[in-house]
Amino acid sequence: MASQNEARNEHDRMLAGELYDCGDPALLARWHRAKDLTRAFAETASEDTARKEALLRKLLGGFGEGLWITPPFFVDYGENIFFGDNCEVNLNCTFLDANVIRIGDNALIAPNVQIYTAFHPTNARERFGALHADGGIAFCKTQSAPVTIGNNVWIGGGAIILPGVTIGDNVVVGAGSVVTCDIPANMVAYGNPCRVARENN
Repeated sequence: MASQNEARNEHDRMLAGELYDCGDPALLARWHRAKDLTRAFAETASEDTARKEALLRKLLGGFGEGLWITPPFFVDYGENIFFGDNCEVNLNCTFLDANVIRIGDNALIAPNVQIYTAFHPTNARERFGALHADGGIAFCKTQSAPVTIGNNVWIGGGAIILPGVTIGDNVVVGAGSVVTCDIPANMVAYGNPCRVARENN
């Protein structure tokens, strides 16, 4: 009888933050489905809000009232992304949701924001394993950590949020920031790496 660990599939390992194979056929099927849905979303007439909402309900893990996403919008799987009420995502944002991305109410996400939950071993052999006989490599091994963004948060244009980060309520992240660690609630933060600059009264 297989042990509990052996019974776990790559999807389970991915969400648990363990090393997983992103070339797993079942994960690739989810990945391709998300690409098809984001393409359909981008190609939908701008005023056809009913179809856009229907596509987002197929793509995303869940969302509240008043979600507005301007395409193009890029995801890994989509199903691990959750929004609260009254959120806006401006154009050309990338959410790599190998783990959960949870965004609270009244979020403003500016253009070109990137939210990453996936990362890789820094050692190339751990990342790819041994070379194949033909000199090729396998899909890289990956790990993930969730990203949580609180209520009333504004993420400025071009900001990058790295795996495992939590951003508290009422935070403003300045444009172009690289957020490498948690930002407590009620702060204005910016820079590379992103640092708290002042309280957001």
